Amino acid sequence: AREIGIRAARQACGGEGLQFLDETVAGQLLGLARDDAGQLRLRRIYRFEYSDTGDNRRSGSVTLLGHDVELLHVRPHLYVIPHPHETHH
Repeated sequence: AREIGIRAARQACGGEGLQFLDETVAGQLLGLARDDAGQLRLRRIYRFEYSDTGDNRRSGSVTLLGHDVELLHVRPHLYVIPHPHETHH
């Protein structure tokens, strides 16, 4: 799960033109939550740091429900990751 968090943070930073610092995430919170099907899964929140200027450090976070990225926060943006089964009309 941690590797999934690292990959998601790296991709989000790259997509926003930000530098993903230290190439790692650190566990912040671990708990239980139900997924859309009602199954009990682990919810993990990882913190990471990035830079938008090259000489500062800012905090971001990635939330995983099981092994799926649920939310990714890179200030001032919050990305809600849609579930593959969701459709919009």
